[in-house]
Amino acid sequence: MAKINKNFWVPLCGSIILYAVIQVMFMTGFLDDVAESTIFLIGINIILVVSLNLINGFTGQFSLGHAGFMSIGAYASAILTVNFNVPFPLALIIGGIIAAFGGFLIGMPTLRLKGDYLAIATLGFGEIIRIILLNTGYVGGASGLSGIPTHTNWTWLFIFTVLTVVIIQNFVRSKHGRACIAIRENEVAAEAMGINTTYYKVLAFMIGAFFAGIAGGLSAHNFYVINPSSFNFMKSFEILVMVVIGGLGSTSGAILGAVVLTLLLTFLQPYPEFRMIIYSALLIIMMIFRPGGFMGTKEFSLSFFKKKEANN
Repeated sequence: MAKINKNFWVPLCGSIILYAVIQVMFMTGFLDDVAESTIFLIGINIILVVSLNLINGFTGQFSLGHAGFMSIGAYASAILTVNFNVPFPLALIIGGIIAAFGGFLIGMPTLRLKGDYLAIATLGFGEIIRIILLNTGYVGGASGLSGIPTHTNWTWLFIFTVLTVVIIQNFVRSKHGRACIAIRENEVAAEAMGINTTYYKVLAFMIGAFFAGIAGGLSAHNFYVINPSSFNFMKSFEILVMVVIGGLGSTSGAILGAVVLTLLLTFLQPYPEFRMIIYSALLIIMMIFRPGGFMGTKEFSLSFFKKKEANN
């Protein structure tokens, strides 16, 4: 129990200190616009990557439609705040719920598929959502939806990022999470042990879609305007790369992957002609020398650092 308390309170205190430090930097103007935008991108990407890791890393499914769920949450929450004056936090949650319903709709008919077939089906779902938004005048069509109030601030971003990590990590450690991990390890054996594999795969899909919708809402209310091109296949692929680089089946790794790749893409922006070359080369090197990602399936904890010290 003492170990559990340490592993809970130390990260919580560290998070509060991080929030206070960055808040002071914002208030004093120490951070410029680029640094502020990068921090917001990191927070949004952490939510996206941790939620996708629940589907791909812990449950062992291969989803390429996360940008589709993100777009549902972005457009739904933006419409609620712009056209119906719904309070920002409530609009985010409703957008997440609508995205989760989208996860249910795609999950029920397709999660009996596996591997590449599931990836193609989820990719198709994301493209269907993008084309619908592209041809719907109510949401601005190809020009996108503009005039979205900039409600996303550091406090709201921090709150929803921490909630995402805590809720998903607690889900993974529960009996439901252990059932998802059993499905990842051996679906046939899990089903033979009485685990309802379809139920848990759909549940993981819905939870992941919910938080992707939350991330979409935060993004929409941060960048003032959204358009369908922001939620294409490359966005889903970018989120997937962050998950793989961090380590499939590690929440800590997912966070680390989101931070590292967001910073990398930001630093490479001044060099557009070399950006994708450097980015791709680093990914190839990473996959050769560290195929399991930064963390593999391990998590950051006090015992993790104690083992490092003992080995040294």
